[in-house]
Amino acid sequence: MSPLPPLKARAGLDEHGFQEQLRIAQARIERVLEDALATRDSAAPRLHAAMRYGVLDGGKRLRPLLVYITGSALGAPLDSLDAPAAAVELIHAYSLIHDDLPAMDDDDLRRGRPSCHRAFDEGTAILAGDALQALAFTVLARGTSRLPEGTRLQMLGVLAEAIGTEGMAGGQAMDLDAAGHAGDPASLEQMHRRKTGALIRASVQLGALAAGAVSVEVRRALGEYGAEIGLAFQIQDDILDVTGETTVLGKRTGADAAHGKPNYPSVFGLERSRALALEHRDRALGALTGMGTATTALRALAHYVVDRVH
Repeated sequence: MSPLPPLKARAGLDEHGFQEQLRIAQARIERVLEDALATRDSAAPRLHAAMRYGVLDGGKRLRPLLVYITGSALGAPLDSLDAPAAAVELIHAYSLIHDDLPAMDDDDLRRGRPSCHRAFDEGTAILAGDALQALAFTVLARGTSRLPEGTRLQMLGVLAEAIGTEGMAGGQAMDLDAAGHAGDPASLEQMHRRKTGALIRASVQLGALAAGAVSVEVRRALGEYGAEIGLAFQIQDDILDVTGETTVLGKRTGADAAHGKPNYPSVFGLERSRALALEHRDRALGALTGMGTATTALRALAHYVVDRVH
């Protein structure tokens, strides 16, 4: 395969500006999400309140950050990235609301406060998740109206595939089936690549698609980058479930053990799990080889996902 062409350097990011880039992107996505969740519909106020509760005022916003940073590295204007950035975060919020339900992970705490079904009720939480999923596709479809029709269809397809049976939903089904079993390395990796990694990879892909004409080689490399940091992110989450503190994480620790679910520390041990997180981070970094200095923020983000403590 020929060397990958460098990404455009117009993003102007460097190591020292990474934290500032995160701050700017996080502030921007908060405003975009506020706008997306604004409504004049007075027929279901409790549902709208639950939707806002599940999305606003919390979270790392990793997925929209990936959209912004990838798209910026490829020269996309920020306003073309707002819709896909909001869409992936709305999907993520829907998945958390449903994951916390008694029929799923049965968690009472999320982002340092009661889970949506505890703050409201189970029926409202289910509907809030459903409505956020629908809103994500509405935002993506309407917010990309200036892009070519073929690109818009690709973006909708990427998001749909990431949350279906080969993505989040399939991964959650595998997670439920794994309860009470010791777990094996291959199944555990497949579950994490679907349940968490698929949407993270889609976030990178959406950022690239919003940027317009990008070579197949670059898109393939960015897809590999997204897949690998997605797995590294979830391995670190598994580690923090064992070593972290509830007050820092904002969610209950030891949840996997309490539900008899396998995770990386239970299958591999803590030391090997840490090594695997770093291995997948390094694979993500390797995917960016030869793509120029504009990938500095993507590289910094790969380090961030395994260095974080919450």
